[in-house]
Amino acid sequence: MKQQTTDTKPWWRYGHVWLIIAGPSAVIVAGFITLGIAIGRPDPVIADDYYKRGLEINKTLAAEKDLQLAPAMQSRNHVVTPKPDSAKAESLTKTP
Repeated sequence: MKQQTTDTKPWWRYGHVWLIIAGPSAVIVAGFITLGIAIGRPDPVIADDYYKRGLEINKTLAAEKDLQLAPAMQSRNHVVTPKPDSAKAESLTKTP
């Protein structure tokens, strides 16, 4: 019979151990890099009157929308506007 030999190498000598450790280590390093970027370049502070500016923008956009719809509204109103009675009478009296 053969005698079994046990491998007495320390754990850090095996390559698959480092492969397993590399994934979480890379995530931790990336987290610290992201933290450094976030601390080094903070977001800009918004204006104190942001709400008032937003209302003004909404008014401007509403006015622009009204101007864009003006030709359509004029033609729609023209279609539903009744003709004067004199025009109706003239069209009825004319025979082809």
